[in-house]
Amino acid sequence: MLFGGLRAWGSICLRSFPAFSARNFRHFSTAGVLTLGLSYAAVPLYRMFCQAYSYGGTTAAGHDKEKVASMSAVENRVIKIKFNADLGASMRWNFKPQQPEILVKPGETALAFYKARNPTDRPVIGISTYNVVPFEAGQYFNKIQCFCFEEQMLNPNEEVDMPVFFYIDPEFVSDPRMEYVETITLSYTFFEAREGLKLPLPNHQYR
Repeated sequence: MLFGGLRAWGSICLRSFPAFSARNFRHFSTAGVLTLGLSYAAVPLYRMFCQAYSYGGTTAAGHDKEKVASMSAVENRVIKIKFNADLGASMRWNFKPQQPEILVKPGETALAFYKARNPTDRPVIGISTYNVVPFEAGQYFNKIQCFCFEEQMLNPNEEVDMPVFFYIDPEFVSDPRMEYVETITLSYTFFEAREGLKLPLPNHQYR
């Protein structure tokens, strides 16, 4: 079903956009130097590093609004987008994609949803990271809206839908490395947000 509010953007809509509560994660305001030898990074540094360099399949930061409004779908190329959900070792939420996969053309916006539920008897705050496989495709996977790197508090037995609004840059088709890429997997991992939380960096460097 087409999502009326996003129809002008040419989006693929899987269901109506739900309301969901999210508390913005505290912004990182001081510059830091992060070497490749580090195996762990605090959340703000992780976001700055991965988004700036598309490291480990993490998608590039930001998107060009004018480009999104004017770009056209590449009609002769269809990419299968698969969705994956994981949880950190101490995270007790239920978390899953609402659709296993969708078909998207480069230059076409798409909307997908994840669902999270807190089955415990106490409020739990979670924060998610994400990556894209194959890793080289991360630079072409652009998110317009998502729930990554934001604290999400769920009360006992609360359940929420989490949207991901994205597009594959049409320049994807011009990259010879992407010639035989027919499937891209978007993965999210939710961790319980605790003081001093450190997130593991991806094991694979973007080349």
